[in-house]
Amino acid sequence: MVNNAHTARYVPTRQVTIADRVEFEGVGVHNGTPVSLSINPCDSNTGIVFVRTDCGQMGIDIPARFQKVCATELCTVLGGDSGISISTVEHLMSALRGTGIDNAIVEIDGPEVPVLDGSAEPFVDAIQQVGIRYQDAARRYIRVLRPIRVEDGDRMGELSPHEGFELDITIDFKSEAIGRQQLIAEMTPDYFVTKLSRARTFGFIEDVEKLWSNGYGLGASLENTVVLSDGKIINQEGLRYADEFVRHKALDALGDLALAGYPILGRYRSVCGGHRLNHRVLQALFDAPDAWTYVDMPARREKAAGTIAAGVAVPAFGPDVS
Repeated sequence: MVNNAHTARYVPTRQVTIADRVEFEGVGVHNGTPVSLSINPCDSNTGIVFVRTDCGQMGIDIPARFQKVCATELCTVLGGDSGISISTVEHLMSALRGTGIDNAIVEIDGPEVPVLDGSAEPFVDAIQQVGIRYQDAARRYIRVLRPIRVEDGDRMGELSPHEGFELDITIDFKSEAIGRQQLIAEMTPDYFVTKLSRARTFGFIEDVEKLWSNGYGLGASLENTVVLSDGKIINQEGLRYADEFVRHKALDALGDLALAGYPILGRYRSVCGGHRLNHRVLQALFDAPDAWTYVDMPARREKAAGTIAAGVAVPAFGPDVS
């Protein structure tokens, strides 16, 4: 199954923050413990910074950067120099990058981002409700200058030059309900919100006992995970997209690549990839100084977001009021 219908490019020139604070409560999909999280506006050139508010009076800051990734088994984990970590950041990072937010302070009172419904949609809905705010500073991009490829058995990930940011994601599972799926799409707020953000995480019921014994999946349920058993989907509501599985892998890839620190101008292709491969490709890119460069855009006034993200409700990307 191939989707290659969306090719419009989205390259705004100014930095963006969320317009107001939004809050969430839920449980971690792996540790199963309750957690509260908020996304807060902040100054230009801050980037995305997680703050563990449960760790002392001042909290512990962990920048959302690939250099801070300390684990990639089943989810992406960020760790600080203090040994404090935050796991399962990929859905939230995907929502922030997918809606064009460059700068935000994410306060969290536990070690894992809440899974909510297993997708990025709850984060996107909250961002849409408060809107975004353009900032005076020019947006910086990372431009890919030459292909960077990482292979690991039958897995492959590659970044190559492209104007805009395109994902080309292929998965291949033995399960009859999944099989081989491919999604190719240019990432814009419109595409992300309408075609990607609702794709949920998924798993196989035969893996449950192994996950539990290793301390994973303790918060997973049919309310936040697409569950497969004997090649069939057991969730009564079925799928949100016919190819929800590859769309969720694309969502994860977008979130993992957001840890580059700046939006990427390039094409990312992966075959049978995951968090570990996504991270290795970023590492390989930054280990090759001739393969990339920074590009600072002129900070001109952006159009109202109803124009930038056609088909998305205007309140989701409010007008430039800075």
